[in-house]
Amino acid sequence: MIEAGIKHDQEKVQKRRAKLGRFILATNDLELTPDQLLEYYKEQGTVERGFRFLKDKSFRVSEVYLKKESRIEALAMVMVLCLLLYSIAEWKLRTRLEEAKEAIRNQVKKKTQTPTMKWVFFLFRRITELVIEIDGKRIKKVLNLDEENIKVLKLMGEKYEKYYM
Repeated sequence: MIEAGIKHDQEKVQKRRAKLGRFILATNDLELTPDQLLEYYKEQGTVERGFRFLKDKSFRVSEVYLKKESRIEALAMVMVLCLLLYSIAEWKLRTRLEEAKEAIRNQVKKKTQTPTMKWVFFLFRRITELVIEIDGKRIKKVLNLDEENIKVLKLMGEKYEKYYM
């Protein structure tokens, strides 16, 4: 039989803590509490991810040749508005997935409740609308709508469903 005990050496703990790293958060907003400041700092990653999304090659921003400052500002505004809509849609879908205790498959076929909208858009890439006119009557049909797409649409709500179903 082996017996062991634990001895708490407060002096050694204090020495180790003294060597731990620290960082400084500074602000000119004197109304913020330290906890609020830390929370805002932690949320900074979300903003950074958003700008990384805007710089993604799929946006092809590097291929836009604008010279006038007003046009560059207008393009930047449109891109930030797109990012806002993208973020709202992503938040809404993730919230609905969590509330419904549902998940969709990710790139490696594992279930996730935190998909990116970029992935969701990829899932919708094959969906097309077929319009046929026979004897003056127009018939519309949505093609390639699978179970995963339907789940996403139902979670997002009727306004989204009406365009596809």
